[in-house]
Amino acid sequence: MSEREQMKLDMVKSLALLLMDNDANMTVEQALATVLNSDTYQRLLEDDTQLYHQSPRYVYSFLDNELKTGTMR
Repeated sequence: MSEREQMKLDMVKSLALLLMDNDANMTVEQALATVLNSDTYQRLLEDDTQLYHQSPRYVYSFLDNELKTGTMR
């Protein structure tokens, strides 16, 4: 596994943990499903965006906005 792929996986884990921190009723499975089914995740996979280089809280702000508004900004 490349370093880039490992960074992306670590970001997914961090985003899921942040989701669970903000919603005590969310399970690990729900948090992972939320991340993996998001536009934020699709952009994280794109090497050009380099989101995997950003802090998890910064990327989480996009995910949170997407969940609240239905669009990533």
